[in-house]
Amino acid sequence: MTAAEIPAAAALWQAVGLTRPWNDPTADARRALAAPSATILAARIDGVLVGTVMTGHDGHRGWVYYLAVADTHRGAGIGRRMMAAAEAWCAGQGAPRLNLMVRAGNAAVIAFYERIGYRGSDVVVLQKDLPGG
Repeated sequence: MTAAEIPAAAALWQAVGLTRPWNDPTADARRALAAPSATILAARIDGVLVGTVMTGHDGHRGWVYYLAVADTHRGAGIGRRMMAAAEAWCAGQGAPRLNLMVRAGNAAVIAFYERIGYRGSDVVVLQKDLPGG
């Protein structure tokens, strides 16, 4: 994805319900595109952004964020192809495993990931807001 597509990506993420008031998707996208250990992959149809996946690695594991497919293009395999591309990118960076987080109770999304080979992990995610974050 290009920096010029950030507004379209942020709009897509909002349209599919990925954003939250406390996260700035535009800032998230800028950080990912500026980092050597992260990227945002894009799916386009006729030049229009219809899918994204943000991915990166921390030197130990790969991570996925902002997998989104426009409602008008769901069911066409774009999400599956976006995840395959994220997996390939992380593997190419030397990451031995790919992790992602799904909001509790989002059964449809959990089922999607299970269909493409992901499994639950017996961990608890803790977080702390940092100054300026």
